[in-house]
Amino acid sequence: MLNLSLGGDIIKTFRTVSGYYINLKKNMENNNEIISDLKGLITIVNDGKEGYESASETTDNLELKAIFLKYAAERKAYELELKAHLASHGGESDNSEGGILGAIHRTWIDIKEALSSKEDQAILGAIETGEAAAVEKYDSILNDPRIHADHLDLLNRQRDGIQNALTEIKSLKATAN
Repeated sequence: MLNLSLGGDIIKTFRTVSGYYINLKKNMENNNEIISDLKGLITIVNDGKEGYESASETTDNLELKAIFLKYAAERKAYELELKAHLASHGGESDNSEGGILGAIHRTWIDIKEALSSKEDQAILGAIETGEAAAVEKYDSILNDPRIHADHLDLLNRQRDGIQNALTEIKSLKATAN
């Protein structure tokens, strides 16, 4: 006589172990996506920091210089927050200078500024482009809030800070000579 209840227990155990494995695999995939997204944000935040520092060195306008340095410091704070959160997910980033696209963009700023008679307006236009790209990057990551549930407040706060900077830069650009 075959004990069917034992077979049922084995099947339940298999389903439990199998379900655990599937959940573990899914959690690992989500964590890898979180790590990748946070590294991408660190790169773009550092691109912004480097861009603001470059702009502050380029302009002779003391008001703009102060604004650029304020936003460079803000981006540095964002970088540190993102790196701390990245570490809590088991990731690390030694990026402190942004990515290759940011470097190319800063070189383009230098060239455009050198050719432009409206130096500050050209700098502000280039910063506007960079900040719009940063907001877009944050928005693309925030489109899937369940993956980033444990740090949504951080990402939303940083995104809003970048959006506020973008609004100020646009306003400064509109009034630049």
